[in-house]
Amino acid sequence: MTQCNLGCVSPHRDTEELTVIFGKVFKKDRNMLPGLSEKETEEIKAALETGDLPLAAYVVQRSDELLKNTELNIAITGESGAGKSSFLNALRGLSDEDQGAAETGVTETTKQLQRYQHSKYPNVIFWDLPGIGTPDFQPATYLRQVMFNRYDFFIILASERFRANHALLARQIRKMGKKFYFVRSKVDVDLYNENRKKGFSEEKILEKIRKDCIERLSKEGISSPRVFLVSSREFQKYEFPKLQKKLLKELDSHKKHLFLMALPNLSQPILEKKKKLLQGQIWKQALKSCAIATVPLPMLSVRCDVDTLVDSMRQYCESFGLDDISLNALALQVRKRVEDLKSVVRSPLAKDISKETAEKLLRQATGEGLLIAKHFVSMIPLAGTVFAAERSFTVTYRMLNSFLNGVAEDAQRVLVEALAKEEEENEDQ
Repeated sequence: MTQCNLGCVSPHRDTEELTVIFGKVFKKDRNMLPGLSEKETEEIKAALETGDLPLAAYVVQRSDELLKNTELNIAITGESGAGKSSFLNALRGLSDEDQGAAETGVTETTKQLQRYQHSKYPNVIFWDLPGIGTPDFQPATYLRQVMFNRYDFFIILASERFRANHALLARQIRKMGKKFYFVRSKVDVDLYNENRKKGFSEEKILEKIRKDCIERLSKEGISSPRVFLVSSREFQKYEFPKLQKKLLKELDSHKKHLFLMALPNLSQPILEKKKKLLQGQIWKQALKSCAIATVPLPMLSVRCDVDTLVDSMRQYCESFGLDDISLNALALQVRKRVEDLKSVVRSPLAKDISKETAEKLLRQATGEGLLIAKHFVSMIPLAGTVFAAERSFTVTYRMLNSFLNGVAEDAQRVLVEALAKEEEENEDQ
């Protein structure tokens, strides 16, 4: 892959012309740019005010490197038998039978810390912690034993009722400055058991479960506890979407990005959130392309545009599950042929995206003549570099938006196809 090192680009300082280029995505009255911290946004503003485009691009590249090196550590804890491993598997988009899934069973299966990396996002790490209250892990020493400092937040799971141990653990976590979330698992089992009774009402049963959880935690000294009702078998039903929303709201920008990208593509709201997040960061890639275009070297700009497009397009496909591993896993979960899922996909899959694919899209977007001109136009002093920069920004920005829209639509079609299979099976039963 061509190495487009933005740090070696010589500054271009035609302030008025370069600032106009970013009018589409940059407004001076905005507090923060998408995907950047407040400090990084201020650095971008200062660079653009002096027309220092390479410095602005360097800030973006540095931010992307920080994202690549950021870790998100999620701890799943609770009493033995609460369904921690199944919940963890569902978070990773796996069923309990999938290869690499956390071990589950009717007996205690987690007797020591278990570390699981996300298959696509290795910086997202899930920790299956030993059950609290077991002989080897008593509440008084539990957090020290599991090395609580490494985790960004804790999910405290209970499958029947919350007890004193859960409340004690929550108080200790709060005392140490960490966040925690109460999750009541296996609500599908409760609903199944109650369904045999006369006057069954799913809404009333769920409210009864919630009320019991809140009362028990309140009696143990937890003020105004919030409990999320979930089922690992039906992950997008009940209150897991509310838990997702809560977590995304409370994580910082880079960790929020990691968590959202790692979530399984099992609901339309998640797909929409991913699309919005990725759309908000397209300007970064366009800015990098723009900065490279100011370098007076023929061919460099086009080569870097192609590399940027290939990397971004593959990322979009993988984020939306349009790759062989994800589609095979989904097909197994919904008991459907992977060919049926692939049949509704119109975009190329991740493995099929190549430099040739990107070059073809570039030619379609710019026209053969303009693409050839772009090879050499940056050699023209001032006017040429401004034209090349503006053209690179516009083409990259539009092409990635268009491709992302197509991938997001494909993901929606795959989801509909997968859920249609489940609905047909439910009707047959």
